[in-house]
Amino acid sequence: MTGYQEILTDPSYHGQIVTMTCPHIGNYGVNPQDVESNRPQVAGFVIRELARKHSNFRATLCLEDYLLEHEVVGIQGVDTRALTRMLRERGTMRGVISSETLDARKAVHLAQQSPGLIGADLVEEVFPAESSSWTEGLDPAYTLARNVDHPRSRVLVIDCGMKRNILRHLVNTGCDVKIVPPTWSAEKILGEKPDGVLVSNGPGDPAAVGYAIDLLKRLLGKVPIFGICLGHQLLGLALGAKTFKMKFGHRGSNQPVQNVTTGRVEITSQNHGFAIDTDSLEAAGGVATHINLNDRTLEGFAHKELPVLAVQYHPEASAGPHDAAYLFDTFATMMQTKRPAVLEQSLFG
Repeated sequence: MTGYQEILTDPSYHGQIVTMTCPHIGNYGVNPQDVESNRPQVAGFVIRELARKHSNFRATLCLEDYLLEHEVVGIQGVDTRALTRMLRERGTMRGVISSETLDARKAVHLAQQSPGLIGADLVEEVFPAESSSWTEGLDPAYTLARNVDHPRSRVLVIDCGMKRNILRHLVNTGCDVKIVPPTWSAEKILGEKPDGVLVSNGPGDPAAVGYAIDLLKRLLGKVPIFGICLGHQLLGLALGAKTFKMKFGHRGSNQPVQNVTTGRVEITSQNHGFAIDTDSLEAAGGVATHINLNDRTLEGFAHKELPVLAVQYHPEASAGPHDAAYLFDTFATMMQTKRPAVLEQSLFG
């Protein structure tokens, strides 16, 4: 029902058509504070019904005008629940939205000719050209009360198509944040003398982003590293694990994940269509820390000897649950100790 603006602007959806399951979308409009990047990233947007009038004191545009402004195609009047059932049975599918090709057979042919995600390096289409700094924290209305205070840490964020709320959480955890593209060399990153490195989420097939994998190989063991979503997959590949395309990706804000150390279940926000093969990760020295309770796929790992922490889901969760926000504190502690991550307890009351 909420979160469509964050979904539209999440770079992990770059090049993809997104359908919403809630039948009524756009009721609270759009505002510049809740975006996760500087523009919508989706290739198309499918809904059942567009709100005829939006109502929210923070809104500056209606959803339709926002999509028109950024030239993003949308379609309404679709039975999105029937479409969702089809996707749940057949898995992620290729699709076309067109106001020009109205012949169904021609449209199907166009969809069949689309390249798909396997082997696609979409990161190169969304990562920043230059480095930059970030100082904005979470909105005070949503700031989480932490039980611990961390000393200031300098974090370099490798931006592979990052959500901005990751940066806001880092700032509120006590970090000075600098954003860099994944094309930087390991020597250049280490020359900045960071206390830690975070590698972000992003779109496409992780195995196709060879330059980021090579970069992480050179950083492993030299600085604490935290990976989120695509960053989780890239770190796994850098260690020597394998990834695979999932028939049913994990999307939305109600995915149950279990912390295997504590047994605690977290409700998480997710958006991914690839996963790490657990056996190959363990053979590479990784240790599973989180498991998806729906399909038992890997949702997080640490390393036996290195200060490495990675999760497949989104602990920054905007819009979404905050169950996993403690991971930013775990990363902060890992930067202080320079030792493998410890996930025995939550740092929130």
